Amino acid sequence: MNRMNLAIRILSGALAAAGMTATASAEGLKLGALMPMTGGLQAYGESSFNGVSLAIEEMNAAGGVNGGKVTVSVGDTQTSSQAGVDAAKKLTDLENVSGIIGALSSGVTIPVASTVSRAVGVTQISSASTSPEITKLDDKDFLFRTVPTDAVQGVALAQVAREKGLKSVAIIYVNNDYGKGLAEAFARNFSGRVTQSVAFEEKQASYRGEIRKAAEGKAGTLLLIAYPEAGIPILKQSLEGGFFAKFVFTDGMKAPEVIKAIGAKYLNGTYATAPQAKGKASAIFKKLYEKRFGQLPPKPFIDSAYDATLLLGLAAVKAGGGGRAAIQKSLRFVANPPGAQVFPGEFAKAAKLLKDGKDIDYVGASGPQNFDANGDVAGTYAHWEIKAGKIVTIKVFEPK
Repeated sequence: MNRMNLAIRILSGALAAAGMTATASAEGLKLGALMPMTGGLQAYGESSFNGVSLAIEEMNAAGGVNGGKVTVSVGDTQTSSQAGVDAAKKLTDLENVSGIIGALSSGVTIPVASTVSRAVGVTQISSASTSPEITKLDDKDFLFRTVPTDAVQGVALAQVAREKGLKSVAIIYVNNDYGKGLAEAFARNFSGRVTQSVAFEEKQASYRGEIRKAAEGKAGTLLLIAYPEAGIPILKQSLEGGFFAKFVFTDGMKAPEVIKAIGAKYLNGTYATAPQAKGKASAIFKKLYEKRFGQLPPKPFIDSAYDATLLLGLAAVKAGGGGRAAIQKSLRFVANPPGAQVFPGEFAKAAKLLKDGKDIDYVGASGPQNFDANGDVAGTYAHWEIKAGKIVTIKVFEPK
């Protein structure tokens, strides 16, 4: 069975377990989810969809939205811009969804926003796309995200590198909006020396040319900005060729699959950053997730996928229906202060407040979801490390 068929079978099982179908209901709310069930970000597809499923189950347990069930149709982006655009067109044109969760990668989210969601007027909330380019995108205010921009993650990672005493580093980054934006943001804020900054294309048979070029500056430490599919062979080839033995990661490599593929003894001591929340809302979400799915994986973007889904549902309640334009106009009303604070697990309470004409302020599982004029949110970051073969959070902090 190939990877695509396996991903579809896994997804079908998840939908069945959640009591959801891929067909529209006569009432309620139909959403679309752009998930990388295959491709470079496959390691985050199923886990992120668990966040979506948890939010939909919560909404349906509370009676759904405006008298009907919430359903979801899923499009596999394959972590590819063209596949993502094709999937988005199917969701909007054929499935007639009222809102879109996703995509995860900036290289997919940006073309979807530019050619699909903006054109048809459907609200799109990415739960993982962090490129600074999104902030200035002309999306007609139909693109939002529940994670902070990499302009901030660059500051966070540079701060951690400084605290760890890093003096020089070589960078290898995936040649897309995510990789380029984060590499540039880190370089601007790093107090040490960037000896080389080398882009790579995905799906190569070998990355030795790029690794060799990165090693020319003799930094000794490699900052790898990648997704697991390409990141794993880059790590293997770096070690096998003796080019690098020390690594720094970003959020795109925060996956246990990376450690399993390379071996803990080679990665212990590796440190990195990733968006991560702290506080009451985050703790509530963790309990909700573990009650439904078991242990919360040490992966990013699960909580932010939950937030994106729940916010679309709350906006539809405020709008009084599943109309696309009405949802877009209602989104900031349910997300931003002022208003009664509501937390993960409190959809029923929030819906009642909205139906009573009250203002609400949703405090998200992944952090406060206060959308600015560009659809961006602020956030905190985790300094995480690999210790004894496990991903361990060292601290959660606000970059400064």
